[in-house]
Amino acid sequence: MIQDRLNYLGCVRSKVATRRVSVLAIWLAVSALAGCSDPQINEVSSWDPRAGAAYLDQRQGWWAQWPGAARDHGTYCVACHTSVAYALARPTLRDALSEQGPSANERELVENVTRRVRLWKEIGPYYNDEGYKPVESRGTEAVVNAFILASYDNRSGKFSSNTTTAFDNMWALQRTAGDKKGSWPWLQFDLEPWEANDSDYYGATLAAVAVGMAPENYRSNAEILNNLELLRQYLRRKYADQSTINRVGLLWASTKLPGLLDPGQQESIIDEALNKQQADGGWRLSALVWPWRTLGLSSLIRGWIREDGTPLDVNSDGYATGLIAFVLPQAGVPRDDAHLKRAVSWLMRNQNKTQGFWPSYSLNKRRSPSSDTALFMNDAATAYAVLALAENQRQ
Repeated sequence: MIQDRLNYLGCVRSKVATRRVSVLAIWLAVSALAGCSDPQINEVSSWDPRAGAAYLDQRQGWWAQWPGAARDHGTYCVACHTSVAYALARPTLRDALSEQGPSANERELVENVTRRVRLWKEIGPYYNDEGYKPVESRGTEAVVNAFILASYDNRSGKFSSNTTTAFDNMWALQRTAGDKKGSWPWLQFDLEPWEANDSDYYGATLAAVAVGMAPENYRSNAEILNNLELLRQYLRRKYADQSTINRVGLLWASTKLPGLLDPGQQESIIDEALNKQQADGGWRLSALVWPWRTLGLSSLIRGWIREDGTPLDVNSDGYATGLIAFVLPQAGVPRDDAHLKRAVSWLMRNQNKTQGFWPSYSLNKRRSPSSDTALFMNDAATAYAVLALAENQRQ
């Protein structure tokens, strides 16, 4: 009986493995065709800022009211996919829409962040009952709070007291020992691209961008020089181990913090990104998130198949394309560069003009298109597409 059971289990495992290999083979074949094809591209020379703003406003408003995001003291957690991206992108639409100031949802988001910064010693972490999660969520929040407030101070040109407090909170949680010295504890739920095992590096690049964005030459403040040096050392020390998308984040940070990368390192990241551009002019996130040189077989398969066994999309997506097209001009790539023009063309062509968003997809599981959580990737895609197109229009 025992042997029969073992034989049965072996058969089941063999069938599951065969299914995964079959899915993998199909994915590889489709991926090869996607990368090598030369699609007929119908050029579009415009996009709809008003529809983009309406989508972003609706999604941020939904997130702020979603019970799953609610936290203590009448606040809500600030997610990278929706709120952080919204805070960065929504202000860029004001000129196009002839707006005189922040939208209602922007003001509400800044008030939420400010409330949590002011109540930092009283307020609870995003997660407070799951082992190490309170520490991870505190580190994550400290960085995103400083990032959001610094981005708004950057527009006003005035360094506010609330942003000073947010940075103080952030520096107080910086790691000062161990292999990850210089970074912050970061939420890890094995969810790409913002809550994965390597996302503490992403968080460190956000912290670097925040420092670089802060006005009044904050990065030269004598009180933070030691912290900033720890951050620089961490980003440089872990540079070679990173995925392409994390290195694009580092490239972005280097445009805000002079001397973070030398010109050769910047050029290397630019070349790496351009070499992964698809035939249609866009990028696909699934080709950018895993550091291939360090992967074992199980992780390599994860690079082709989601956790639920479904194959990853091979089409270009708005998040990867928007982020790269936003960062490259800041790193010195000319706006008339052929790669960049093709990327902008992809963004122009792929906005959903009816609903305003740019499409992206989950790397973790196939989600029902009708669910709000399925839209998280579209939220980030739309924000960075808006940033890229606005950056491209700056002459």
